[in-house]
Amino acid sequence: MDSKFFTSYRDPTLAQALVRGIESACQREFRIMEVCGTHTVSLFRSGVRSLLPASLSLVSGPGCPVCVTDQRDIDGFIALSRQERTTIATFGDLMRVPGTKSSLAEERARGADVRMVYSPLDALKIARDSSHQRVIFLGVGFETTAPAIAAAIMAAQQEKLTNFFVYSAHKLVSPALEKLMAISGVHIDGFLLPGHVSVIIGTNAYEPFVEKFKVPSVIAGFEPVDLLEAIHRLVIQLKQGEVRLENAYPRAVTDDGNPAAQKLLDDVFDVQDTEWRGLGSMPKSGLKIKDAFQQFDAEKVFSIEVPKTSVASGCCCGEILTGRKIPADCMLYRKSCTPTHPVGPCMVSSEGTCAAFYRYGGEMQ
Repeated sequence: MDSKFFTSYRDPTLAQALVRGIESACQREFRIMEVCGTHTVSLFRSGVRSLLPASLSLVSGPGCPVCVTDQRDIDGFIALSRQERTTIATFGDLMRVPGTKSSLAEERARGADVRMVYSPLDALKIARDSSHQRVIFLGVGFETTAPAIAAAIMAAQQEKLTNFFVYSAHKLVSPALEKLMAISGVHIDGFLLPGHVSVIIGTNAYEPFVEKFKVPSVIAGFEPVDLLEAIHRLVIQLKQGEVRLENAYPRAVTDDGNPAAQKLLDDVFDVQDTEWRGLGSMPKSGLKIKDAFQQFDAEKVFSIEVPKTSVASGCCCGEILTGRKIPADCMLYRKSCTPTHPVGPCMVSSEGTCAAFYRYGGEMQ
C-alpha cells in the first residue's frame, strides 16, 4: 500500500489504518451494497475501491433517483412537455434520460419550454414571473429532496399561485431495502446506508429493517475516510458474525433525523404504492400530493395520454440497480450505450452506476 496515495486524505494516518483493518477482516468473501448513488461516485473518485481487498465486492444499489424512476413516469414527463403554454422545470439529470420514443432534451430541441433548475424555488420564481405560463416542476428524488419540494408547494398555496404544479415521482428508501432482500439471486452481506437520506429520516427509521432481515448496516458519509470507516465497521460485523445498525456519520445524522423536514413531508404528501425501475411495484414506497394540495398536483390537473412504454432492448439498468449485474455484464455498455449516446438512465445520471464505471474504469477494479 503506497502511503503517497493518502496525502490528499483529510486524515491519511487513519485512512491507512482503516485499510489495514479491512484487509485483516476480509478473510473470506463479502458482498456489500452501497445504496446511495453519491456513494458510488465517491468510492470511485476517491480511489477507495482500488484500496479494497479482492475478497470484498462492492455493488451499487437503487440509490440514484433518476435511475429508479419508472419508464412510464419518464414518458409522462415528456408528454407534459408537449402541452401548450407549459414550462417544464427539472433537475439536469432528467433532461437526457431516454423515454420510449423521445427525451426532454429532444423535446426542448423541438421547441418545448424545458428548463434546468437547481431548486424547486427556481420553478416557483418562473411561475411568479410568467403568470400566463403553466410551470410544472418534476419532483424526482428520495427523502432528501422531497422536503424542499413540499415547502415549495406550501409557498405556492400561501401565495395563491394558480400556475405552479408538481409531478411527484418521489421514492422512499426503506421499502427498497426490503424488496432487495426478497429478490431471488441477489446476495447482500451488508449495506452502506445513504448519508443524505439518513440526515432526514434518522437512524431509527432503519431499525425495523435490520431487525427483520438481520443484515449488518452502517450509515456512511461521503469523504474517503467516512467511507473507509463505514466499510471497516461492516466487515468487522461480518467477520464476527454480528448484526448491528451503526451510524458512521454522526456529525450529520442523528437517531431521530430532522423533525421539521419530516413534518413537511407529512403535511404535504401521502405514502402510496409506486413503480420502480428494476424493482417493480412496491407498496408504500412513493409519495403523492395530498388532496389538500391537489390544485398543484400535475397528475390530477393535466390530462395526459402516455403511450405504451418500453425499455430499450438489451438495457440492463434494472438488473444493475438491484445488484444482479454490473455494467460490464451489459452487452450495450461502452458500445451503443455511452455518456454521449445513453441508452438507459444509469448512463445518464451523474449518480448512475454505468456513468461512474465508464468515467472511472470500474470494470478494471
